[in-house]
Amino acid sequence: MKALVTGGGGFLGSRICELLRRRGDDVFALGRRSYPHLDSIGVQTIQADIRDIGVVGQACKGMDAVFHTAALATLWGPRQTFWEINVDGTCNVIGACIRHHVSKLIFTSTPSVVFGREPLCGVDESQPYPAHYAAYYPESKAKAEQMVLDANGPDLCTVALRPHLIFGPQDPHLIPRVIARARAGKLRQVGDGANLVDVTYVDNAAQAHLLACDALRPGASCAGKAYFISQGEPVALWPWLNHLLSRLGIPAIRRSVSFQTAYRMGAIMELIHASLRLKSEPKMTRFLALQLAHSHYFNLSAAQRDLGYHPLVSTEEAVERTVAYFQNHPQ
Repeated sequence: MKALVTGGGGFLGSRICELLRRRGDDVFALGRRSYPHLDSIGVQTIQADIRDIGVVGQACKGMDAVFHTAALATLWGPRQTFWEINVDGTCNVIGACIRHHVSKLIFTSTPSVVFGREPLCGVDESQPYPAHYAAYYPESKAKAEQMVLDANGPDLCTVALRPHLIFGPQDPHLIPRVIARARAGKLRQVGDGANLVDVTYVDNAAQAHLLACDALRPGASCAGKAYFISQGEPVALWPWLNHLLSRLGIPAIRRSVSFQTAYRMGAIMELIHASLRLKSEPKMTRFLALQLAHSHYFNLSAAQRDLGYHPLVSTEEAVERTVAYFQNHPQ
């Protein structure tokens, strides 16, 4: 199979590239920079921005499948930028797949597309999109997901995966951020600490993408649908983070703030940053307060049934691998 991975140099994208190469597929990666680690395993890289419709079209030419992982996944920024990358960029990919007769499009979405202001406890894919979003990221990803699923048809089969809180060795986002804030004494528990959340080891998230690709064909049960992906066993967020920190020799999180206080702080900080047009990310936002204080875990029955998805790496082993990596690569 000949496959293109947009965002191929990213945390998840690079792992998808590695697994595809391991099984003998011809792999191309589209990203904004050069990626020597991908070059070293035989991945051909294309340096471009997902917003460049011409280059995206050329990159999709001759592909059997496209894995679209590229996205702006930060908590803060102008709505226009989120829209240009997450929505218009996805539109470029869909259009290129149609023009160049790509038969499969696997889209990396997020469970945040169904996250409004209430906890999500064991919900399945029937959970509707909320009427309002607390941030531009989930709003833009929801729009992109709908576009991908609407594009499904006999000539282009599409599927969307929603992996939740991806972590693992070489994680540039979740774990380093927690470590930095904890070491600086700036990390506080939000809420009562009883909230359960799903997490996903990066290898399991990548494997789910390959399973979806292999299952995708006209008339397949997964065609035109979205699927939650995780370890399948929610963790108590704050004890789980404290366990990671203790394994890394970092003091546990002792201080806490109520959800209501964090949410108000987030609203105020957002207003200040927007009014002063600050480019830095607020230390707290409404969306972040909701994520840190509420439960959000999901039913994986559909992914198990239609994709044959089961985590290959257990949560315990995933934590061991992650801890070992960060012990050897201090942040």
